[in-house]
Amino acid sequence: PGDVIRIAKEISEKAGDDTPLRMIVLGGDGTVNEMLQGIRNPSRLLLGYVPSGSSNDLARDLKIPKNPVEALHLILQGAPTPMDLGYLTYSDGEKRRFLVSCGIGFDAAICEETLRSPMKNTLNQLGLGKLVYLGIGLKQLFAAKTAPGKITLDHGEPIAINNMLFTSCMLHRFEGGGFMFAPDADAHDGVLDLCAVGDISKFFILCALPAALRGKHYRFQGITPYRGKDIVIEADKPFWVHTDGEVSRKESRITVSCEKNALSMLL
Repeated sequence: PGDVIRIAKEISEKAGDDTPLRMIVLGGDGTVNEMLQGIRNPSRLLLGYVPSGSSNDLARDLKIPKNPVEALHLILQGAPTPMDLGYLTYSDGEKRRFLVSCGIGFDAAICEETLRSPMKNTLNQLGLGKLVYLGIGLKQLFAAKTAPGKITLDHGEPIAINNMLFTSCMLHRFEGGGFMFAPDADAHDGVLDLCAVGDISKFFILCALPAALRGKHYRFQGITPYRGKDIVIEADKPFWVHTDGEVSRKESRITVSCEKNALSMLL
């Protein structure tokens, strides 16, 4: 952990801000996320991606092949495709970039425990990485505590969520190993799609999760979609926060924004 940030920073500083930076990342969504924290100027980035992680939600949405040779052929033959980039700001001003999604609450708590799980690498090698998320997700659901919260979209009036479980801010459709939390998300429109979950029993969450694999979870009352470019999420207690599955701290207030066509991927 942290090596990719350091390597990307070293390469980026040598290239400077005026030189196109062509980088190929081999790993999962979290590896791509570390790379994003290290580069100086995302607008100069030409990103190629060979997926080999647990969830591979970026590859799933962009239909990047799982076979590494096929993925490399796509990179070598592909054209630069503009892609939106997300920014998360903590209450103390610390910022993190993300390319797939960020979230606060239950989904981030799953990511935090998954990062510590000794089973993650073993199941990845067997091609069963998403089972880690499923098992830990069930465990975290029964232990999860809700709290009153609110969401403010594009400087409008706050939207109250009395018992917030989690809120995901999505650039792409998938999160957590294939859950289609944002079936209408478009990584080229400069807007974030939100999935806000609160005021719903844990029993109905268990029913909604299988439906979320097909993007059908909004039929359940208490699961609500929102859209916005500038978002403030607040809760009455600190929750774990993630960016592309990477978790470093808890927070009770985050600001999330989206920059349209901020980088390019080779697709």
